[in-house]
Amino acid sequence: MKTLILDGSKPKNPIQEEIYSIVKEFLKEIQSETTYILLADKQITPCQGCFDCWLKTPGICRIDDFGREITKQMVNNDLIILITPITFGGYSYELKKAVDRFIPNILPFFKEVNGEIHHKQRYEKIASKIFIGYLNHIDKEKEGIFKELTQRNALNMEGDIFHALVFTQNGDLSKFKTQLQNTIKEVKNRL
Repeated sequence: MKTLILDGSKPKNPIQEEIYSIVKEFLKEIQSETTYILLADKQITPCQGCFDCWLKTPGICRIDDFGREITKQMVNNDLIILITPITFGGYSYELKKAVDRFIPNILPFFKEVNGEIHHKQRYEKIASKIFIGYLNHIDKEKEGIFKELTQRNALNMEGDIFHALVFTQNGDLSKFKTQLQNTIKEVKNRL
């Protein structure tokens, strides 16, 4: 199994370090080949909305920076884990830039999914996704918005398995670990 971790945290964040340690431990247990990317260390320009990746250079963003590398890596992995502090119910700036740059991996054509219109995927192989958001304290409203956002994004990104997990500092660590471990095992068992 191959896993890509996209971390939208700021460096040296104690909550993020704890989450990454747990993720790394579970991935090691199942012998996953893992690539970890701290997005704050990479040059990723925000999407320009030009749609060249659909029309002029299909599948390739016209911006030549690390965003191109991420879209390539997505196609070559079985699982993508996205880690972010929850900011007003959404992603960090670093993760948001990366997610917006996923657009080359979808087509400018549409299909109906559960009565809604969504883009078709460019590639047959589509990685499963685990979104991990974290908060300094329990905030059910932000948690709900985050889970809704990730679910809506997962509809467009597709993949066999999708889960959104929220980790709260001083929260129930054993529950989080169990949910994460079960999700990773579910992905591994489907391969």
